[in-house]
Amino acid sequence: MAGLAADLATPEGRYAMMLAIRHLEEHVGRLFSEGLIHGTAHLSVGQEACAVGAVAAARPDDPIVSSHRGHGHFLARTADPALLMAELLGRTSGPCAGRGGSQHLCSRRHHFYGTNGITGGGIPVATGLALSAKLQPTGQVVLCFFGDGATNQGTFHESLNMAALWSLPILYFCENNRYAMSTRVEDSMRVATIAERAAAYGIRDLRVDGMDVEAVYDAVGSALASVRSGDGPMLLEAECYRFCGHSKSDRLVYRTRQEEESWRERDPIRVCRRRLLDGGLAEEKLHEIEGAARQTVEDAHNEAMRAPVPTADDVLTS
Repeated sequence: MAGLAADLATPEGRYAMMLAIRHLEEHVGRLFSEGLIHGTAHLSVGQEACAVGAVAAARPDDPIVSSHRGHGHFLARTADPALLMAELLGRTSGPCAGRGGSQHLCSRRHHFYGTNGITGGGIPVATGLALSAKLQPTGQVVLCFFGDGATNQGTFHESLNMAALWSLPILYFCENNRYAMSTRVEDSMRVATIAERAAAYGIRDLRVDGMDVEAVYDAVGSALASVRSGDGPMLLEAECYRFCGHSKSDRLVYRTRQEEESWRERDPIRVCRRRLLDGGLAEEKLHEIEGAARQTVEDAHNEAMRAPVPTADDVLTS
């Protein structure tokens, strides 16, 4: 399968990966509207900096557990748009042979242990992986993604309590995009920030601008190093914004156009591009990166469409 030529250790590579995620998500949105992707689709348009900055800071063998909005996490870890596209299109060349789809993306060889359609459903899975990493021991730190809505689920509180008691090697990464479906975060909790909930369990917290890939990269790098050294789990809150609806059926009637435009001024791709230009990268080089990202997604779609669909016999095999 064709991979994405993006070195996440460099600012240019992180920019290329964010572009690839953006183009792929927009492409997936079109395919869903055409009836080529079944089930549901929760796009991460606007939240690319969280996925790329966090995954770039992790070790390749650090387990990742995702949420229902996990295409960006998967692509940042695998760097293989064709692999992702094949699964979304229900093709046998997908990591779950076309049977998992958007809500059950999993690739053990990439240490990616699944998206999850249940709000907060991945948090106890990640906590179990962290227990395994400690008992073996492997030196791994689990990176667990979830949204602000998941922090009101029992799985969140039970898992953080357990991780704190057992000093597990895990970084809980909350992508606070301000809305749990249509419920504003300030309408669902009395504390000012999600990060401060960590104090209830005696673990450390951290907040970061989730629209700035370099800020995420630095914060996660520091947090993972601390957790890996044996200092115990951490909760990181990244403030971000989804430019699209909760899912494809969401008409976004609960937020104002003025609010949306103010967040679009902080588009993580725009922020990153401006920083690269200010740092001396030539406009021509940026155009080259941008064109390659678009072409990568088109090539991934074409490659996925050439793969076979599962047969009736295939769906009964493991």
